[in-house]
Amino acid sequence: MTTPTAIVADVDHVRHIRAEDETGAFGIMAGHADFLTVLPISVVTWDCGGGAEGFVLVRGGILTVHDGTLVEIAARGAFSRDDLASLGRDAIREFERHNEMEDVSRTADSRLHLAKMRQIERVLAAGRGGGPAAPSLQPAGAEGDA
Repeated sequence: MTTPTAIVADVDHVRHIRAEDETGAFGIMAGHADFLTVLPISVVTWDCGGGAEGFVLVRGGILTVHDGTLVEIAARGAFSRDDLASLGRDAIREFERHNEMEDVSRTADSRLHLAKMRQIERVLAAGRGGGPAAPSLQPAGAEGDA
C-alpha cells in the first residue's frame, strides 16, 4: 500500500462504526479507546444516530478513533456516499479509471527506464571500444580541426 494522501472521512459523534482490516471485520462503539488500524480496499460504514449513516469505500488507508467519538479515515482513494447502492456503482467505475491511468503511467515509466539503460549500455560499450562510437558532442566538421 502507498501512503494515504487525504482525509476522506472526518465524522464526529459516531455511535457505531463497521470496518475491516487484515484480521477481519470489526465494529467500534461510541466510547471506544483510541484506536489505529490499516484498512485494505473495503467499505467502512457508520451510524451517528437519528438515522444518519455514512458509507465510504476506501482504496486502502488508515482508520483512527480519538476520544471514543471522532473517527478519521485517511486514504489514497475513496468514495463517500449516503447510500450504499450508489457508492458501489460510482466507485467501481472510478477505481477502474484510476487503475487504467496507473497502468499507463507504469508502462511509460518502464519504457523510459529501459531507454535510459540502453543509452548507458551504449556509452559504456563505446568507452571500452567494444561497440558503436558514442555520440560526439563536437559540431559537425570539427573533428579534423586542431
